[in-house]
Formats: sequence, structure tokens, C-alpha cells
Amino acid sequence: MKKYLNLFDFSQKVNYRTEVLSGLTVALALVPEAIAFALIPGFSPLTGLYAAFVLALVTSILGGRPGMISGATGAVAVIFVGLILELKQTFPGIEPTTILNYVFATVIIAGVIQILAGLLRLGKFIRLVPHPVMFGFVNGLAIIIFMAQFPNFYQKGTEELLSGTPLYTMLGLTLLTMLIIWGFPKLTKAFPSSLLAIVVVSAIVIGFGIDTLTVADTIQEGESIKGGFPPLSIPKIPFTWDTFLIIIPYSAIVAGVGLIESLLTLNIIDEITETRGSGNKECVAQGTANILSGFLSGMGGCAMIGQSLINTSSGARARLSGITAAVMLLVFIMFGSSLIEQLPMAALVGLMFMVAIGTFEWASFKTFRKMPNSDVIVMVLVTLITAITHNLAVAVLLGVIISALAYSWENAKRIRARKHLDENGVKHYEIYGPLFFGSTTLFGEKFDVQNDPSEVIIDFQESRVADMSGIEALNKITERYAKAGKKVHLRHLSKDCIRLLKNAEDIIEVNVMEDPTYKVVVDS
Repeated sequence: MKKYLNLFDFSQKVNYRTEVLSGLTVALALVPEAIAFALIPGFSPLTGLYAAFVLALVTSILGGRPGMISGATGAVAVIFVGLILELKQTFPGIEPTTILNYVFATVIIAGVIQILAGLLRLGKFIRLVPHPVMFGFVNGLAIIIFMAQFPNFYQKGTEELLSGTPLYTMLGLTLLTMLIIWGFPKLTKAFPSSLLAIVVVSAIVIGFGIDTLTVADTIQEGESIKGGFPPLSIPKIPFTWDTFLIIIPYSAIVAGVGLIESLLTLNIIDEITETRGSGNKECVAQGTANILSGFLSGMGGCAMIGQSLINTSSGARARLSGITAAVMLLVFIMFGSSLIEQLPMAALVGLMFMVAIGTFEWASFKTFRKMPNSDVIVMVLVTLITAITHNLAVAVLLGVIISALAYSWENAKRIRARKHLDENGVKHYEIYGPLFFGSTTLFGEKFDVQNDPSEVIIDFQESRVADMSGIEALNKITERYAKAGKKVHLRHLSKDCIRLLKNAEDIIEVNVMEDPTYKVVVDS
């Protein structure tokens, strides 16, 4: 409990200037992202902006990873498309305000699930994600971030590419942004290059009156990012079992996708900063943020790898940057909407292009010839599924399953037995490698029941019985020896295996004292 209450590490040296400037940069980058993600399921821009504010603020204060930024995300927004379609089919003619109430209730329940995951310490299971899956996840997200910028190069409301002067202007300003972000740190790192690029390009566009796409152009007609403090929104839906059955599947998906993306992002930021965050603490923070988002007119969300990388690449390492980003985002909504709407999208597109380039694990190409084929397949598959479907949960889970099956197949081939006769004519089988569902067939083929002497010892000192399939394999081999009228001793088995080997309990000889002790790393 101490760690949950110890919100700020006051012994940490904080560069306040860097934190504040980085937070301002992130706030500017959050605006178009939040608007775009809100429009995916057809919400107003403020629904996404309110979610970005609440999530960024709460997770920055309570989260397990200082420097990581959360907000409204596309992965969560896509889930609401399915919910809205089901609501329209179930309740023909349903009002948009009623749909929003269902969405807010879904977000709140998702938050409760995430808090339970943190309290049950399930965050540690993110360690089961293999490195090839991490590579694929990161590369897929980089492609998503990169491709998400291309609609800005089309004429508004059409699929027709810009041409002539508008296209050249957009390309020129985007390249100028990227050049500043790339080149300025080579001169000095005293000022965030991302923020400088946005300021310079915006000053050029506004100062010279250049006609180009702005944030205002990305907002639907009649909509605005101007608003007040997030209004309280208690979901007005029927509290019935049927209502619960509609929203609980989507709440579970929102919670799962949100935690997977957040915990994987946490791991990535851990590697960049060479520090370690708390996965369980982050689960609780994400859940708390989503509950508050649902009650404050927000669409919910999770950690954002793009904004988190902007933050860390600007030098931010403390909680102050995320708090600053959230507060500045609210200031933009309440007081600075007219100025923010004038920002050229080229500056934000160039920034996100650089984020995508920095996010992509280019080193993964060098590992193609060094990694096992199964790992290469997993990495490419996760990248493609992430990039094509935007379904991070499915991509990661599928990658973990394939990696687990590949690992099981390799380990299944490693079981072997060393055989010898002692001076008393007893045959010894010294088993090496794990005995589990994948290796039971090879295990059974190691024994020559008909030609073995009347007494046999099977030694598991260098092996481990891992599951019920392994125990059943032991039952079968003892039964085969018993039918042949021969006695078999099983040595160095763990206590749980001994209790389950009922069929062989009268012929088992075990030295429990020599069983190895297995320790599992526990998440703090």
C-alpha cells in the first residue's frame, strides 16, 4: 500500500524547464489525435479532448511509469464502433445522447475491471510477452502512426489527393518540421526541438497568411474544440441485466486492449529510460482514469506510445510533464481554442512522422538472419495484424500463442534419457528435459519395457514434470511395467506429482529431500 500512496519521488532531480516545455509539446500533439479518435465512432471533438485531459492527468499522478502519457486512443475508439452498431440494431431510433450514456457506462465498467487487474497483481503477466512480439507491436504501431497522417494530404471530405500549390505547401511545411526536429538537437538540447518546430512552422503560416490545412479544418462543420471544464455525466441507462449483457463484453475488450497497450508502452519507456515502472500500479491508474473519464464526459483510452515517445525524447522523466500536458490541454479547450485551431496540420504531421520513424525498431531487420524462423514469423505477423486491423489485443495474444507453441515444440524435442545397468542388474533411466504435453510421446518411446530387467529406476533429478499430460505419461509407463510383472521406481519427483500418481502409489520410491526448489520472481 505504501507504494500506491507514495505518488511523488521528491528525491528525484527534476528539470522543471524541460518538464514544462515537454508537457506543452505533448499537449499540442494531443489535440489533433484526440479529435481524430473521437470522430472514428462519431463523437464530438470534446468527447475525445475531455478523455485526453482526464487520462493524462490521472495517470501522470497515479501511474506506475513517470513520463508516460495517456489519452484517447484509436485502439479504444474502434471498439465503440461495434458497440454503437449493436445499440442501433437493438434499439432502432436510439438517440445520440443515449448512445453516449452507454459509452460512458462501458468506460466506467472497463475502469473497474482494470483496477481489479491491478489489485490482483495481473500486471506482471506482461512479462510473458516475448521480444519478437514486442518488436512486432512497436513496428505495427509505428506504421499505424505513419499511415494515420496521410488523410491530411487529401482534400477535406474526399479521397482525392491534394495537387498543385496546396500539395507542395503541405509537403514543404511537413519536411521543414521534420528537418527542425532532426537538426536542432545537433545544435543544442536546451529547448525541445518538437516544440520549436511547431512554433516556427505555425509562425510562418500565420505570419505570412499561407493557405494550408489547419486544426480547424479537421473538425466537422458546426463542431468546435471550445468548451469548459469537463461536465459531470452520470450514465442514464436502464440498470437491468439486459443492459449489463450489452455493455460488459465491450467493457472487457476496452479494459483488455487498454491494459495491453499501456503495459507494452510502459515496457518500451522502461527500456528507453533504463528504469523500471510498476505494471500493477499502472493498471490501477488506468482504471481510475477511465472511471473518472466516464463520469466526466470522456470516451476513455489508454497509454499513447506516440505522445509518450515525444515526451521522453524531449528529456522528460518525471510526472510533471504529464501533469503539464493535461493542464495545458484544458487551458486550450477553455481559453485557447481559437489559437489552437489556427495551428497548421503540417507541423503536427511532421512531428508524428518523426515519432513513427523513431518508434520503428529498425534494428529488427538486422535480426532476421540471427533469430529463429519462428521468431521472425511471429514478429512479421504481429506487425501486419497490428497495422492492418489496429486490434492490438488480438495481435499480441496471437503472437504470444504462436511463440508459446513454437517454444513447446522445441522443448518437446529436447527430452532424452541416459540409460545404464548398475552392479545389481537394475536398469536406470536418467531423464533430461521437461516432461509436458508436447514431450509425452517421445518420453514413452525411450523405454524398452519387454527387454528391461525385472527392476527399473526412472530418475527425474534433471527433469521436471510440468503438467497433467506428464503425470498421465508416468501413469502409463508404470502401468506398462506393472503388466509386464516388473517393478519400477520413480525418483526425484515433486510432491504434487506423487499425490496424483495414484495408480503407481504402491511401487513408487521417491527421495523428496533432493527435489529442487523452484522460485518465481514476484512483482513488487
